[in-house]
Amino acid sequence: MYKIYSRPRIRMPKVIMQSRKRMQSEKGRKMTTMLVILIIAFSTVKLILDAVLPIFDTLCENRAKSIATMISNEQATNVMKQHTYDELFTIEKDKNGNISMIKSNVIPINEIISDVANKIQEEIDNRGRENIEIALRKLYWF
Repeated sequence: MYKIYSRPRIRMPKVIMQSRKRMQSEKGRKMTTMLVILIIAFSTVKLILDAVLPIFDTLCENRAKSIATMISNEQATNVMKQHTYDELFTIEKDKNGNISMIKSNVIPINEIISDVANKIQEEIDNRGRENIEIALRKLYWF
């Protein structure tokens, strides 16, 4: 009761000869289908980007304004720490000790103005590019 092992035969698929017209029409259908799919895909991407880009622009603009405000406040505070009120203004009093005039010293005030602007620009340059993270829930605005 021994079994003799035999390997199954290799079966070659039947080759069906199709006419050239039929083969060309199938290729044409496949190409048309692919073209339609690509057009639909690109149109969908374009519509989504057109809807989402204004949201990205608004969020980036708001974040940039926030960063600029923080930097300008920090730098103005840092510069003003170096100066006193007496440097900026001169108080003149009359014979009775009443204040008759307050004169501003223009040179130190102009130095402060230019120093603040320079410090702000330096800090913005030092920060470089910042990543702005956008939560997916914000995309529901549109």
